[in-house]
Amino acid sequence: MRKVNTIAAALILCLGGSVAIVPSVSAAEKCPIEKRKSKAVGQSAAKKVQKSFKAYTEGNVDEAITILLEANAKSDFDKAYIARMLGNFYAEKGQMQTAVKYLKTAVEANVLGGVDHAGTQKLYADLLIQEKKFKESIPAYYSWMEFTCKEEANVYRRIAIAYSELKQWDKVLEVADKGLAISEKPDKGLYQMKLTAYFNKKDYKQAVKVLETMVPLFQEDKRLWVQLAQFYLMTEDFDKSLATYDLAYKNGFLESASNIQRLTQLLAQKGSPYRAAQIYAKHIKSGLVKEDEKTLKMLAGFYHNAKELKQAAATYGKAAAIDNNGKLYLRQGRILSLDGKSKPAIAALKKALDAGVKSPGEVQFELALAYLNLKQYKSAYKYAKLAAKDKKTARAAKSYVSYIKDKARNHNVTL
Repeated sequence: MRKVNTIAAALILCLGGSVAIVPSVSAAEKCPIEKRKSKAVGQSAAKKVQKSFKAYTEGNVDEAITILLEANAKSDFDKAYIARMLGNFYAEKGQMQTAVKYLKTAVEANVLGGVDHAGTQKLYADLLIQEKKFKESIPAYYSWMEFTCKEEANVYRRIAIAYSELKQWDKVLEVADKGLAISEKPDKGLYQMKLTAYFNKKDYKQAVKVLETMVPLFQEDKRLWVQLAQFYLMTEDFDKSLATYDLAYKNGFLESASNIQRLTQLLAQKGSPYRAAQIYAKHIKSGLVKEDEKTLKMLAGFYHNAKELKQAAATYGKAAAIDNNGKLYLRQGRILSLDGKSKPAIAALKKALDAGVKSPGEVQFELALAYLNLKQYKSAYKYAKLAAKDKKTARAAKSYVSYIKDKARNHNVTL
């Protein structure tokens, strides 16, 4: 049955790779598959079977099915044999529900020869998985293992898939471990199922252990590095999270804006805000990180923390200009004042007033300080008086009103 075999093969490829077969009985014992002898169909059914198979080999699957449906099988063996053929043919046509029905009949009859029965069991279980009949597929696979006395890593993988779909996470872990124990080479699919199971059980520390095993085994899988860094974050192991993100970045594994953002935030939190700013600015420039008010604000914060005041002020100004954000203009003005740039600070602060802020007194107070620094006492006095009317800045502003009056008097300036 040429194409039917490709269906099973495709399922195997879809669900993963390595296969390790381990006998489950001692060499002295005979497996059920070895005890079950092959035999031929009865004479009355044989003609139909041969005619059907001939039609099939000529590419006439529908005709092959029609011939078998007309067969008047007498014995249980003949009925099971024909049901098996029909199951294969319907599977080839993509009529999986009908295929499952006939394969189930053949399997439950339990009379086919050893190889035929084993093959039918396997295809039946595979199609149950394909048709999302997960609960039914599990005993079907175990029946195949019992009949053949074999264990295969890819069969355990499929059973684990079924348990995953049923959200039976402890069973997933149990089966995945069985599969890993007999795999000839590391099986990424089984490890991934363990990771998913621990995640769903909210056992993040065990999930970390799985990833710590996976990353060295599958070093080229960029996604695993990111997952490990994220799980370190979830378990609040910030140092390891940063180290993993950083190593992933150096290897070119961080390919999304969100991952660049997490790396830079961790760098800034762990005492490297300037490097955070360099990396973030680079990826804003490249377009990986979208340049908008939010990202520019974050970049400005990195520069500010790194005491790169000139770049911080310029970046806050750029962010503020996108949507005329008064709060960001206020930040720009404050940083410019802190950097001794009083005139540019005044320009930024006036933009903040024009754009509108929740507490105008904050801006007015900063303006008063900037003008005072320039010894422009009249303007300083004006804004200090205005700031004194705002509840948020009243107390500080009032103390400066008296101070500015004294300064103006000492310099013979009329207010």
